Amino acid sequence: MNHSPRLAVAELTEATKGLDALQLLGHVVKQFGDQVALASSLGAEDQVLTDMLCKICDKPRIFTLDTGRLPEETYEVITTTREKYGIAIDILFPDRQQVEEMVNAHGPNLFYESVEARQRCCRIRKIEPLKRVLSNLQAWICGLREEQSMTRTGLQRVEWDETFGLLKISPLADWTTTQVWDYIRANDVPYNRLHDQGYPSIGCAPCTRAVAAGEDIRSGRWWWEQPEHKECGLHWKELEDKGNKEVRHHGSA
Repeated sequence: MNHSPRLAVAELTEATKGLDALQLLGHVVKQFGDQVALASSLGAEDQVLTDMLCKICDKPRIFTLDTGRLPEETYEVITTTREKYGIAIDILFPDRQQVEEMVNAHGPNLFYESVEARQRCCRIRKIEPLKRVLSNLQAWICGLREEQSMTRTGLQRVEWDETFGLLKISPLADWTTTQVWDYIRANDVPYNRLHDQGYPSIGCAPCTRAVAAGEDIRSGRWWWEQPEHKECGLHWKELEDKGNKEVRHHGSA
């Protein structure tokens, strides 16, 4: 990128001002081509974006992170999505040696012991594989929504990812849960059947559970932790608030 991150964000924000989510994706794909990709967790929002991308290009770049601890239902939706749209979904795996060393040193369920231990697991199983693919991109597309949790307040459709050094695009940032599911039903989008069993947010099997009616959308993720800690670290940004620097996570779906 030939100019500053701030200018890149400002230019893309201005160029896509007033566009809906589908139009925004169309603009981004046209501008970046094979240098932009969707990071999909196969959750409802990412399935909406997959459907949109397939409407505007024949071979969208889509990848997902297989941590080795995903529920079987997530693998099922990978298969149905590939078959419905006739697309490839690149599946990224963590480094075998890093996983072996971590599990042998701390046990297979270390994430229950402390926030630090859980973040270590997320780093090895998610962040390190993500770094590999993002290092070759100029922008990445995410299914984040501001409504999802307190850690996503202030989410913008176009941001600069300080961690990975590229543009981060969240076309559904201002969408509601109702809009997401209206789109899925209207367009017959395949989705993870765990959503029908009370799972609004789906990650690794041991770190995800169903939530009761009225509970926060992400209360089923890392439920043993405080709400402000409930992110895996895939997304974050630093905010300046009255001179005090705050790290705010915009976590994965």
